[in-house]
Amino acid sequence: MIPTDPFPGIGLPQTNTLDTVQTAEYFAAMENFSRVFAIKPDDKVLFLADGKLDPRVIHAVTGLAKARGAEHRVYMSHTTQHTNVPEEVKPLVNWATFVVSTWFCSVIDPYCIGQRKRGQRWIKITYFRNLDLLKTEQARFPVDLVGDIILGTARQFPSGQDFDLHFADPRGTDLTINFTSEMKDNLLKTTRWAGQMKADSPGAYVHYLPTHGPNLYDRTSVDNDDSVVVPINGVVYPEWAIGFEKPFEDRIGVIFKDDRITAVEGDGETADILRDMLVGGQLIELGCGFNPKAPRYTIYPAGSNSPGVLHYGIDLEKPNDYIRRVMPEWEEPPVHMDLISFDSTVTAGNATLIDDGFLTSLKDPEVVAAAEKYGDPVDLLERWPD
Repeated sequence: MIPTDPFPGIGLPQTNTLDTVQTAEYFAAMENFSRVFAIKPDDKVLFLADGKLDPRVIHAVTGLAKARGAEHRVYMSHTTQHTNVPEEVKPLVNWATFVVSTWFCSVIDPYCIGQRKRGQRWIKITYFRNLDLLKTEQARFPVDLVGDIILGTARQFPSGQDFDLHFADPRGTDLTINFTSEMKDNLLKTTRWAGQMKADSPGAYVHYLPTHGPNLYDRTSVDNDDSVVVPINGVVYPEWAIGFEKPFEDRIGVIFKDDRITAVEGDGETADILRDMLVGGQLIELGCGFNPKAPRYTIYPAGSNSPGVLHYGIDLEKPNDYIRRVMPEWEEPPVHMDLISFDSTVTAGNATLIDDGFLTSLKDPEVVAAAEKYGDPVDLLERWPD
């Protein structure tokens, strides 16, 4: 018998660090970067930055803008945690046609939403805070293929009828969102659900790195009307949450009733923390990953973005002191929390969108055919980095 502990042999391929290979990979990522940041010569580019951002990221974007003949400005804040665009910044935003932002308010502030309705294009860079990320698999994964995966999921939603969006997992999660046909139409008309991964059309809102796909549910489904009570009811047993060092050891149930969290069930310190944090909170987004090369078990700052992993984005009733203590410089404010599930099954009516944590659109024949343009579909779509 060959001794296995310690084992000196090599049975799997090693990472290829040849300069030639890494150069090719880097230029593939640069192609994605250039296409997503679809800056035009007549654009007025505004970068809403923060003091913790890698300055090379700012110079990469402004360098691209300059090379394309576009005028550009950078506004540096001390934080990303703005829940609204400050009044003194609005004249700059009004000036811009193209906005790159690290700020939390980018997606939810009614002012930002209104800017996009008037045609302004936005890129949110929560996942591009360090230029070295261009050297990762997720950065060079074909951006158009991410769009194809999203479109494959969009095709599965029932059309012209009301349906239940239902969430389950082996721990006992049983959550239902009663979707009307109008809610579904509102959700899917957003640019990311259209498979749009590049900021090249009026009103675009995209993420870069191209990992965070559209949400399976968010408040756009009710036209961002805060007065609407969405029929969200049931219980979620998350595996993990942002701000906790490792997955939960105890079974913790988060109870939803008529669009609000009414209780957190469970014993122990973690349950107590979540009870204090979550009760009274509202589910504002139910995010799903769509980039097969996003690290599956990296959940900070707002993930995971691996296909089929869910994050339940909760807006809290009040700022939370636990978040303030453990993540004082988190990219999101202490009035938000993301609960994570890796093994959910999600159905929309009779269609299964996610099966035990596997995004079923990865098997869609149209998606597989699209992947074949870039390489082996199994490698591209089903080999997920940890």
